[in-house]
Amino acid sequence: MCGIQVLVARSEDEFDDTQWGRLTTANSRRGPDAHNELTIQAAQATIRLGAHVLHLRGHQTQVQPIVDQDSGDILCWNGEVFDGLDVGDQNDGLLLMAEIQRQNMEVFSRIEGPYAFVFLDRAHSRLWFARDYLGRRSLLMKQGGALVITSVADSVEGWIELSANKIFCMDLNSFTITVHERQGIPKVSQAIDHSLVMDVECSSLGNFLEISRWQPMIDQFKHELMSAIATRVASIPYREAHQTRVGLLFSGGVDCITIAALLTKILPQSEPIELFNVAFENPRLATQCSDAPDRKTGLQGWQELCQIDPLRPWRFVEVDVPYRDVIEHQDHIRQLLVPSNSVMDMSIGMALWFASRGHGKLVCKDQSTPYVGKSRVLLLGMGADEQLGGYSRHRSAWDSGGWERLGSEIDLDVQRIATRNLGRDDRVISDNSKEARFPFLAANVVKFLSQTPLHYKMDMRYPRGIGEKLLLRLLAYQLGLVQASTLAKRAIQFGARTAKMQSGKSRGQDML
Repeated sequence: MCGIQVLVARSEDEFDDTQWGRLTTANSRRGPDAHNELTIQAAQATIRLGAHVLHLRGHQTQVQPIVDQDSGDILCWNGEVFDGLDVGDQNDGLLLMAEIQRQNMEVFSRIEGPYAFVFLDRAHSRLWFARDYLGRRSLLMKQGGALVITSVADSVEGWIELSANKIFCMDLNSFTITVHERQGIPKVSQAIDHSLVMDVECSSLGNFLEISRWQPMIDQFKHELMSAIATRVASIPYREAHQTRVGLLFSGGVDCITIAALLTKILPQSEPIELFNVAFENPRLATQCSDAPDRKTGLQGWQELCQIDPLRPWRFVEVDVPYRDVIEHQDHIRQLLVPSNSVMDMSIGMALWFASRGHGKLVCKDQSTPYVGKSRVLLLGMGADEQLGGYSRHRSAWDSGGWERLGSEIDLDVQRIATRNLGRDDRVISDNSKEARFPFLAANVVKFLSQTPLHYKMDMRYPRGIGEKLLLRLLAYQLGLVQASTLAKRAIQFGARTAKMQSGKSRGQDML
């Protein structure tokens, strides 16, 4: 992972050294392992490039920006290539540089993984920059006296998040920017078997497994999701023996606990898995951290994981956040959100920032000890709700228009995943020198779910806790997660109790 910062101007006199220093400070928290910067002349432009590296691939830390000594081309790469390029245990940035020089931007139509990049093509005097088509990595832009491109902003005003379905190119002679459209997310299948009747009594997920048509679909979903998880943890280097490499932001809900249950089938048995469960003191509600709904379901989920794999060193970390810590860090978190700036952004951002920081108590039986998380890669369940019908608006769509309206709503949600909040979440989590990875948004999982008929993924004729995300719930149930498989969705800001911490009438969509 990397923090990227780039300034482009007609002369070095237009550079704002104070701004560059702020960007350096902000991006250095994303990549503490290596930092380098350089200033070069290209055509009519003077360009300053900086990169900050979090070492997560290869045997050695690859310093960035990556410079090709023969051509003078330069690459700032913040991403992971999981498919489409044979990387093995090598550094993907070095291999990608060679592929870009051979294929130009066409290479980005076939690689799979989260990324943001800036590439200087010296021969053609062009600066290319973009994010992956799902928008899983942040890349911001600001235009004024100079063009500024960065992973995280240094101020509030003027920043825009680059559209994920486009690749941008600046001509370094004319300073004009052209935009190139790219292929987006596959359309969601609207196929429905209208002869469907309710299969079973809705009191038990277990009854579904007795019906032959369900098992092949569950098996295929398990295969795709497990493959995505395995790919996302395989290349993480060990920094020491028996090191904790992977953690989860863990509420105990069906999304994250299913990832954990599959992850434990992949990692070596002796390798610990960290489960970060965040909860807040809420003065408006007069509640303590232990009262938060996610704390209760998190502990319940941890116990279920211990039952299905008792030999695994599960590390359940209670991240308790007293209100004084919220006050201390809220301005910093608000800056990380930019250009996102709603009350809901702040509520979610606080939960993600404190959880990914990983400062808490390690729970072991009836006692707990102070603990700081060690994993640098965090697996998150984002993308499950959009694809599997997890939001309350999906049930509302069903109530108002049946299968047709529900299918349209799901397709709309999937198509706009890239325009929602993944860039925000990347800025917040990466500030703690952690990298978020999203198995439900792996290309193979998205393709499988997009092609799967709607009625296998959800069936709103069944009540909450069964009908939404039905396919995922059946997989969880089959994995032995009987309690977690029927938990209804609860948004993180309500589960961790970050919503409405102060008295007032502010709503989630209100601006900060």
